[in-house]
Amino acid sequence: MIVVSNTTPLIGLATIQRFDVLHCLFGEIHIAQAVYDEAVVTGRETGGAKREVSEAPWIKVVQVQDRLAVDVLLDELDLGEAETIVLARELQADWVLMDERKGRRKLTQLGLNKIGTIGILLQAKQQGLIANLGHELEQPQQHGFSISQSVINAVLQQINE
Repeated sequence: MIVVSNTTPLIGLATIQRFDVLHCLFGEIHIAQAVYDEAVVTGRETGGAKREVSEAPWIKVVQVQDRLAVDVLLDELDLGEAETIVLARELQADWVLMDERKGRRKLTQLGLNKIGTIGILLQAKQQGLIANLGHELEQPQQHGFSISQSVINAVLQQINE
């Protein structure tokens, strides 16, 4: 399985100390150079994600080849999102990890499978990697991530929690 990730799921899961579920669920994860730069080099985040992303041997930084495609997407998306989408197409990714609405819309237009941080946590719960999804979904909000309560309620209702 080929998985490409954008920055936000990496930072979100590292922030709530659930970075390990990425490796458990997906094995190797590919990230574009812009994503690495956002998470490790220029990112404002000082804690977990910087260390986790730079030290994880199962995260592979890959250079995007089609710079023209990236430039076209920059009209709608930021550099990390654009490189993630182009890299996913180049690698023929099975899954793209992305939370941003505009990026997810573009992935849908291109027919690429996507999953966000909440979906990753849901899968982790379903596979027995986490015990209490409600607690896990509260954590990102406490760290400044924007997740609507209606989305949280819908996910918890789906698993009867």
